[in-house]
Amino acid sequence: MPMDAANCALPEFVGTAVLDTIGLVLPSIDRTLLDHMPLPRQYPAIGSLSSRSGAAGQIVAVDDAVKATNTDILSVMLPRDSKGWGGHGVHILLGSDSVADVRYAIQMALDLTEKYAGEVYLNSAGHLEFAYSPSAGPAIQAAFHAPLGRAFGLMTGSPASIGLLISDLALKAASVDLVRYYDTDHGTSHTNEVIVTLSGDASDVKRSVLAARSAGLQLLSSLGEAPRCVTTPFLTED
Repeated sequence: MPMDAANCALPEFVGTAVLDTIGLVLPSIDRTLLDHMPLPRQYPAIGSLSSRSGAAGQIVAVDDAVKATNTDILSVMLPRDSKGWGGHGVHILLGSDSVADVRYAIQMALDLTEKYAGEVYLNSAGHLEFAYSPSAGPAIQAAFHAPLGRAFGLMTGSPASIGLLISDLALKAASVDLVRYYDTDHGTSHTNEVIVTLSGDASDVKRSVLAARSAGLQLLSSLGEAPRCVTTPFLTED
């Protein structure tokens, strides 16, 4: 946890994680504000997790947290990363009738973000991000339209040419279904990247993601220094 996080005494504060990720709980949000928020229904307790950088890792972390708690996904938004990299940040809202459940879900998501950020790689030229879940839940479905219950994979490459090539290689590496294709003018906040999401059997989806990662690291390295991993890679060959 960043050192300055210890200086926040607000009761709504839950914690922070890598990639400038912060988690908060609004136990009794102002009714006027709530009325103006585009949510599927109103909840007495709202949880908010947002970041300046990275998105897929936080979304998979929230997905795991929602599946383990009595909370609902209200929205998943992908704002442009204004810190300097070529991709997105994220803003996720959770809802529940229980403040304790929301707080627990946000804390779990922050803890898991430290793990899932292990598939974010950066250098001065661009970035790569990969995600994998053996069973997509409501957060992944809300963000990426992935089928519930099936394995989910994501690959992102910036500059966009890298993302396009690694997506092609991933689809050729195993028998998987392409769920969505995103590029600079389609489905993104005009970011300099290509994003592809996959669905299928767990072993096939993982094989595709690993093939994309292997190629992406070589391509991004050709533009400068070796990409650094934000935490510790968690995807391994079975």
